[in-house]
Amino acid sequence: MRRRGSRIAHLERPEPLCYRSNRLRSRDVRSHPREVSIDAFVHTVIDFVKEHEAWAVPIVFLLAFGESFAFVSLLLPATAILFAAAGLIGASGLPFWPIWFAAAIGAILGDWISYWIGYRYKHQITNTWPLSRAPGLLARGEAFFLRWGTASVFFGRFFGPLRCVMPLVAGIAAMPSLPFQVANISSGIVWATGILAPGVFGMRWLTG
Repeated sequence: MRRRGSRIAHLERPEPLCYRSNRLRSRDVRSHPREVSIDAFVHTVIDFVKEHEAWAVPIVFLLAFGESFAFVSLLLPATAILFAAAGLIGASGLPFWPIWFAAAIGAILGDWISYWIGYRYKHQITNTWPLSRAPGLLARGEAFFLRWGTASVFFGRFFGPLRCVMPLVAGIAAMPSLPFQVANISSGIVWATGILAPGVFGMRWLTG
């Protein structure tokens, strides 16, 4: 009886906490592979900028372009990377204005190309990946555009879910090029300033 009881006690012994936490962590990784891959990508880009400061300008340009270009913005977590990169740039002492200019031009160019695609292909793009994965997003953008007109292109840049579709919607609606470019350029300048200046100058103030 004692032997049987010891066996039962052994079977009911609680699992060590370290084993349990590792098992739960591995389960989270399997259940959220996309979040893990995005987090790894963010850290990889930030580490690259940290080790190769001379590449900061072209990397910031590509990130700003990707954040504004409709078919990349849905996949690329560029905003998080740019916020982190701004702090690294401020700590490294790299000049602010070339990096700011790269971000502004990238954002403006991304919206401009998205506008042209919407103007050229109209609603055919709704069946194109990755927009096909978010079928309601374009409808929300169209409702926002119908309500606010030209202002929707300006303010849409600052709303994450709408940022990638507002230029497409403007093109689909055949918005005249001049008012679109006014909203595009002005919002690109404000967006680049807001996403880089706090990190760059804040880090310089802290370390200066």
